[in-house]
Amino acid sequence: MSEVTRFVVEVVPDVTGIDRTFDYFVPDELKGSIEVGCKVRVNLNGRRVGGWVVSCTPNMEPNESELKPILKFSGIGPDATVVSLSRWAANRWCVGKLRPFLVTASPHTVVSRASPSRRTKVVASPVSPAASELLREGGGVLRLPPTHDQLPAVLSAAHMGPTLVVCATVDASRVMAARLKRAGISVALMPHEWNSARGGVDVVIGARSAAFAPCPDLAAAVVLDEHEESLQEERMPTWHAREILAERCRENDAPLLLISASPTVVGSHSRKVLAPPPERERAGWPSVEVIDRSAEPVWSRSLVSAELIDVLRDRSLRVVCISNTKGLARLLGCRSCGDLVRCEACSSTLVELEDGRLECPVCHLSRPPVCAVCSSTAISRLRPGVTRLREELEKAANRPVAKIESGDIVVDEASHDVFVGTSATLHRIHRADVVVFLDFDRELLAPRFQAHEQAMALLVRAARLVGPRNRKGRILIQTSFADHDVVRAAVEGNPAILTEAETERRRDLGLPPFSTLAVVEGDGVDRCVEGLANAQGLVISRHRGRAIIRAVDHRSLSDAWASLSSVIRSTVRIEVDPLSM
Repeated sequence: MSEVTRFVVEVVPDVTGIDRTFDYFVPDELKGSIEVGCKVRVNLNGRRVGGWVVSCTPNMEPNESELKPILKFSGIGPDATVVSLSRWAANRWCVGKLRPFLVTASPHTVVSRASPSRRTKVVASPVSPAASELLREGGGVLRLPPTHDQLPAVLSAAHMGPTLVVCATVDASRVMAARLKRAGISVALMPHEWNSARGGVDVVIGARSAAFAPCPDLAAAVVLDEHEESLQEERMPTWHAREILAERCRENDAPLLLISASPTVVGSHSRKVLAPPPERERAGWPSVEVIDRSAEPVWSRSLVSAELIDVLRDRSLRVVCISNTKGLARLLGCRSCGDLVRCEACSSTLVELEDGRLECPVCHLSRPPVCAVCSSTAISRLRPGVTRLREELEKAANRPVAKIESGDIVVDEASHDVFVGTSATLHRIHRADVVVFLDFDRELLAPRFQAHEQAMALLVRAARLVGPRNRKGRILIQTSFADHDVVRAAVEGNPAILTEAETERRRDLGLPPFSTLAVVEGDGVDRCVEGLANAQGLVISRHRGRAIIRAVDHRSLSDAWASLSSVIRSTVRIEVDPLSM
């Protein structure tokens, strides 16, 4: 047998829009450096580009006249197991592209070699008995009240060996990493300590992208605040950190622990759920009070209720008011004829601008504040925005009110004790005595099938801001649906009320996790629908130029999608498990 003289490798170029691999041969001087996952430089159509090696095959007689050589070794990247995970994810989320996942899994700087291992014998305590039980049984869901400490559960996982932890936010990952380091175990905070993670530490931790982080000899994985929608990528491909870690744990025969104050239906489906005793769980929630607005006429109703005024005028309280309606007003009605103020061109509801004019958010036509039906100028703000609310709250409170919106990074907390803003305010303020949801019906009635879980997630964030009931933490909910499952779950401190009701609703309607949903948009939607018409296990409907696909499961969807020609797939974009539906 002749000696192997060359290796042929497949390279994924780091170039947007190129969705295929290319073959290159490895020159003799790079033989010892090239392996699956490493970053290289290659010649592609006359220019030097970066890329990743995704397969490496010995070849007895490569045709060097047809294959180009690898030009340069550019550093280590994701290992072979993460490359394999990326292939699975590309199929699972129907994109057929490895590059987005490899970018997420790679270090932000050039890394020539991994750092030495810093693993220690984990002796930190205390650990969580419930978390330890779930980990021994192969994983599950730990339902912890919002104000309970998650560190013991993470330490329980670290006792099993190298652990990968994904947090809902960057700030949360930094705080948890610092606490773990103080507990005496080695930690790699992603993405800045990617090299240490590749070398080997006790705990690799980070936000959503850490699901692809290196963690040699993975022994356990943990998702903190599994209910947070930030764990899912908003851009295509719409992958979810929970599902990525679930697949990694399956491949490594490692347990996956999901920790949440209010687990999602998808996260808890087919998994064991453990929770504290009812009295202890309820004690971990603040006092939740409901201001029932159902008996008040909608035309005379103000978001500044009498109960809210009493709270605002108590100068001993720091109050945070939440409304996810920006600007002056997003829903207007005519007090004379009772009709909603709509656009005469497209029938969309109009919004109020700061100069007093009305504008259509769809076709951008504007007009004076006059009802198109009866010509009355008696226009009522049924849903005032944050700008208008600040003025009303300031008059009611008789003290300054600070307005906070999603773009505000720095908040002057020293000079104000009353704040109003969107839900982003819950991340900007560090302390509050009372959180008031001025228009909670907006969250409960949002046109998304995940709306109830997302509304509950807002209450969880608010609960952490005000603290437990034994520290006099309070949440006020203004709503017309006082008996809603979300409201009852928060009042009773028992998220199972929502989870059980939501599970039954989704089972009846055939929504995830009892099906898979996808949205297809683009110029090729018609051809896409035609190509999928005969696919088994799919139901396709059309809505406003989009195709909505309901599949029996993810495998049925990915198989059907793969059967389409690459030409059709290139003319559309697909979002699997979309957040906006």
